[in-house]
Amino acid sequence: MRKEDCFYLGKIAKKFSFKGEVLAYLDTDEPELYENLESVFVECNKHLIPFFIENSSLHKNDFLRISFEDIDTEEAADALIGNDLYLPLKMLPKLTGNKFYFHEVIGFEVEDKRLGYVGDIQSINDTTAQPLFEVLKGDTEILIPMVDHFLVKIDRENKKVIMDLPEGLIEMYL
Repeated sequence: MRKEDCFYLGKIAKKFSFKGEVLAYLDTDEPELYENLESVFVECNKHLIPFFIENSSLHKNDFLRISFEDIDTEEAADALIGNDLYLPLKMLPKLTGNKFYFHEVIGFEVEDKRLGYVGDIQSINDTTAQPLFEVLKGDTEILIPMVDHFLVKIDRENKKVIMDLPEGLIEMYL
């Protein structure tokens, strides 16, 4: 499995028991969706390795207590601490309305109610305090804050993000 075909689920944070159980921090708003997984991909040395789950249960809200097959000692569990967990993209719950996954809108057009076509979303920068759409119009990169107030509609059928942007935001780039 390639990392590009997966989404980040979380990280194995620490051991839970002397029998090889681990606690994984889940990077999700709905950890209960991942309570009964059969397997996950664990990133080991930059490769995704499938690990089968014998047992799992939620622990203190956003941790998942996991017993992996063939991991039954503290030493075996130690080797997994700090490794990232991934699942195939097809396992993401479908979002509707104006909710979207960042990877889902890459390549969508941005359309402003006032100006019309703005450009195509190249990527999303979520390393800043406010995530930004990185939009390309010709050779010009335009950064648009991902603010719910600006977002009018996610049109999945026509691959468009329709926005009502403040006057002057786009014009300062052109």
